[in-house]
Amino acid sequence: MKLNNVLLGMMLTAGTYTVFAADPAPVFDVNAGQSGATSQSSSLPPGSVSEKMAHLERKLEARNRAQVRIQQQLDELQTEVNEIRGATELHTHQLTQVLERQRELYQELDRRVSEALKPANQVPASIVATDSGNQGQVNYSSDLTENEAYDHAVNLVLKDKKYQQAITEFGNFNKKYPNSSYAANAHYWLGQLLFNKGDLDKAKQEFDIVVNQHKGSNKRADAMLKLAMVAQKQNNKSRAVVLYRQLIEEYPTSTAAQLAQPRLDSLAQ
Repeated sequence: MKLNNVLLGMMLTAGTYTVFAADPAPVFDVNAGQSGATSQSSSLPPGSVSEKMAHLERKLEARNRAQVRIQQQLDELQTEVNEIRGATELHTHQLTQVLERQRELYQELDRRVSEALKPANQVPASIVATDSGNQGQVNYSSDLTENEAYDHAVNLVLKDKKYQQAITEFGNFNKKYPNSSYAANAHYWLGQLLFNKGDLDKAKQEFDIVVNQHKGSNKRADAMLKLAMVAQKQNNKSRAVVLYRQLIEEYPTSTAAQLAQPRLDSLAQ
């Protein structure tokens, strides 16, 4: 009886094994529901591990090349932006110079018109005092070349555009007529021409003469502005700040002060 039971158990065990062997258990993906992992595994081609690694390396190289191209494009865009910014600053500087030259031209024309409209009996600046024995008479200066020399130098700038020759003429005028009523203007013109030429040290000397020796001149505020600009170009920031502030304090309503304020603000940043 026991033997029969043992044989029966062995037969049942063998039958059960056959059923499980004939119908293999299904395989479940433990990563099911994880979209990131599923998409990554599905993107891998069938094959050996080395083939899959090679595929991943190719994708990584392609991504790196794309990043390099994007960085190159960004660098090119940054270069173009810098070029545009530089051109804008240059145009702003040129516009400022044009406005300054126009203002100087208007001032010079106003001076000439005012002199042309003076009454004939008004004593000009070139008149010298009469001696005590000739009271009631006036002795005009026999040297009538002072006005001509100054006008000639100015015309070289405004009409002929011969700036280098004008530098020579204004220098000669200042040596020949150091006490001229046009001295402040002549030194300022010379300083402006030297400034435009880039000879900052010599330009500074001329503007210093206007500021320190011609304090009543209407060119003093402009000369002070140019002195500050010279200091700024020479990287002397502290000196430029002092001059800009002095200009704004002494000539608050002048055009030069209006031009100085944004420059001072930029240095204060």
